[in-house]
Amino acid sequence: MKRITTIIFVVSIIGCNNQPSDKKEEAMYKTIGSIERLDPALDKIISANAKPEIIAEGFEWSEGPLWVESQQMLLFSDVPMNTVYKWTEAKGKEVYLKPSGYTGAEPSVCKEPGSNGLTFDKNGNLVLCQHGDRQMARMDAPLDKPEAKFITIADKYNGKRFSSPNDAVYNSAGELFFTDPPYGLQTQDDNDAKKEIVFNGVYKVKTNGEVILLVDSITRPNGIALMPGEKKLIVACSDGAYPNWYVFDINGDALTNGKIFYSAAEEGKTMKGSPDGFKIDKNGNVYATGPGGIYIFNSEAKKLGMIRLDNAASNCALSPDEKTLYVTNDMYLLRVKLRD
Repeated sequence: MKRITTIIFVVSIIGCNNQPSDKKEEAMYKTIGSIERLDPALDKIISANAKPEIIAEGFEWSEGPLWVESQQMLLFSDVPMNTVYKWTEAKGKEVYLKPSGYTGAEPSVCKEPGSNGLTFDKNGNLVLCQHGDRQMARMDAPLDKPEAKFITIADKYNGKRFSSPNDAVYNSAGELFFTDPPYGLQTQDDNDAKKEIVFNGVYKVKTNGEVILLVDSITRPNGIALMPGEKKLIVACSDGAYPNWYVFDINGDALTNGKIFYSAAEEGKTMKGSPDGFKIDKNGNVYATGPGGIYIFNSEAKKLGMIRLDNAASNCALSPDEKTLYVTNDMYLLRVKLRD
């Protein structure tokens, strides 16, 4: 679906000191949206003066943000454009990797052929959810010298090709968890002629390369993350009929005790977007894209507040110190300085 451009307010300002000869321009970003506080606990997570800033724009559909501390850069996908961009404070947005998700010789007929979610493996290599190539892959190049060379991590389950891996997370043992909805296929639905697996699954790739199906009952599995301690896994469902986040206990190579962590059924009636990508901080607070913006839950699924946005948000990333949140918001890349 094409999203509707939101109204942007607050303009850039010029900061200067009292000495005219030392006048300097201090770049400020346009801000957007608002922060809704539903519980006093949110004040410890997001300061009173926090505002979402537009730090880059002009994308077709931005996704999968990933902060790279060693390079002081943010990587993120533009899925329809088959491109990974990087953003730095010094230079803003730049093309980082193209192609990113589809490397075939013929032009793709799919709406979203590029990479989606991005993550690191235990060795710090860039790992991409590749829609067009229908696989989980590792970039075969160092982070500071990117190249469109990829090594397949997993591309099939029981001999059948995945539809379009969407989001992923590694545990501390080096096992890869990922979701596989049909959004990278031409029709983006379960009736697509090229869809080989009849369900939309959640999978784990063991360190020996074995692919294990964990869940086949979530209609549109999307965002995925581990709770601190790695004993629970949360999976978002981006199906408008079931706009839920599900939580499971991890029991070896199986997920058990699945239940709804939070349902956005009411919010979905009036707000744009659906449960999509999300991240979890060291205290178990969940920052989840969903109808109307970014939901902030505590570890017990209590909704503490929201970062309200007019356009659909797709995913987010935390800085290592967890004081900054980056958000992919349709045509925008946003930054929220949560606290000083």
